[in-house]
Amino acid sequence: MTHPATLPDTCPLYVDLDGTLTLSDTLHESAMLFVRRNPLNLLRMLAWLPSGKAGFKQRLADAVRPDPAHLPYHEAFVDHLRAEHARGRPLVLASAADARIVREVADHLGVFDDTIGTNAQGDGVNLSRANKRAAIDAHARAHGHTAWAYAGNSRDDLEVWAGSAQAIAVNAPSGVVASLQREQPSAQVFERKPLSLKTVLRAIRLKQWSKNGLLFVPLLAAHSLDPALWGAVLIAFIAFGLCASATYLVNDLLDLPNDRAHRIKRHRPLASGAIGIVPAVLLGAVMLALAFVLAFQVSTAFAVVLLAYTVTTLAYSLVLKRLALIDVLVLSGLYTLRIGAGAVASGVDLSNWLLAISIFLFLSLALIKRCAELEELEDEDRTLAPGRGYQARDLASLRAMGMASGFLSVMVLALYIDSQNSQKLYAHPDALWLAAPVLLLWIMRIWLKTGRRELHGEDPLQFALKDPFSWVTLLVMGGIGLVATVGL
Repeated sequence: MTHPATLPDTCPLYVDLDGTLTLSDTLHESAMLFVRRNPLNLLRMLAWLPSGKAGFKQRLADAVRPDPAHLPYHEAFVDHLRAEHARGRPLVLASAADARIVREVADHLGVFDDTIGTNAQGDGVNLSRANKRAAIDAHARAHGHTAWAYAGNSRDDLEVWAGSAQAIAVNAPSGVVASLQREQPSAQVFERKPLSLKTVLRAIRLKQWSKNGLLFVPLLAAHSLDPALWGAVLIAFIAFGLCASATYLVNDLLDLPNDRAHRIKRHRPLASGAIGIVPAVLLGAVMLALAFVLAFQVSTAFAVVLLAYTVTTLAYSLVLKRLALIDVLVLSGLYTLRIGAGAVASGVDLSNWLLAISIFLFLSLALIKRCAELEELEDEDRTLAPGRGYQARDLASLRAMGMASGFLSVMVLALYIDSQNSQKLYAHPDALWLAAPVLLLWIMRIWLKTGRRELHGEDPLQFALKDPFSWVTLLVMGGIGLVATVGL
């Protein structure tokens, strides 16, 4: 951080809101909240565009406004403002955002003496660039000041900085900082944290691609070694991964308020403001387009399955995740759909036995996830799960459902072992009986760990990927399948 020449404590500091005080943009935050309320609100916003920027902001703020307590702030800069406020410097929050949003944020932080914001019911002027500079200059003169300082972050703020006695760049791109420092070499800079590849990979949840390994299950179950089929499923795996990452971005965008209230999820890139809403939307759109380009390379039928997955996932993010019991059925169905997608991509006939085992097993895992979340509620003495349809008192019922579902998957496996299907497919089907107690042990163990709060709200499949016992279980199950296929 660079420091400017000092100014008198009486010189007021005017502070921009979006991208400066906060790492996000309140207009984009409001739009996501509005769409989250009802997806058809997107059409309403499009109808508001002809009313101009100020009119659009007013109508959106009439409908919904973000909670200032859950916005991601630039903490180092907020600390600086608190120090300036403590030494008596006048601070004014000046933003092109709707005046009501500006006032609510100022009231929340408690360090600002006044606010300036866009007011469509007043002069109808959108307070950015020259309009903001004129408004700040008029406000300063009305309060007896001939000089003022300004803190901003974007290229639009260059016009405002040009009229200031002191310039502060907060979270600004390097090009903006360079342009500012050519005009005001003593400008103070609160540096922008660069967007890293690691942050992007966290945002698209690359590690969740492991779930798409289920696409290979039909090939394994059919004992197929055809390289062409494995290549087709590999392309399908990438397409599913891109599609899933895009829908994860949508889910996180719609779930921003709940994520920011969660002790772990608030550190996600979108919730923390490490990635902006607009870049996330653009990234998601590109990934979704690439997913369907690859899907059509596999087959039209696979593209249809991927479309069904996309629509279901979006419906889950928008509505279904808030419906108790429906949400876990949808989650288990999405896991099973991956297996079906693998069968379509490879052209392998899908076994009804495999589907039945999958449905019960994945329902058990989905219920584990909900139980882990409700256990966190109990630990925090809360009764309602934010953004979900559950209460803390539902925990016992969900545990019973989840364990029963897990045991049913083992029972279906036992019935399959004794069926004509296994007799035809395996040389030594009786060896598969060893798989039943191994799977039963794994299910009981993960439920035991859930009850002991050892999952910490984590997805059970992600937990299994880091769990040595789960890897040993997988290897043992694979060995049992190999023995059943070829013998000792």
